[in-house]
Amino acid sequence: MARVLISMPERFLDEIDNLAVNENRTRSELIREALRTYMYRNQVRNSKRAEKNAELLDNLLS
Repeated sequence: MARVLISMPERFLDEIDNLAVNENRTRSELIREALRTYMYRNQVRNSKRAEKNAELLDNLLS
């Protein structure tokens, strides 16, 4: 598995670590899940935007 080095404020990292401990998982697992969720939501948003644009174009061409 590849490793990635990121920078973040110490306070934010403390919050991430506390959440990971409370959920009984690693920091890496928590961050991977957060990124997967972000990417999924972004994909859904883009898909909805594409549908809306297609509908607008269809209305213009009708």
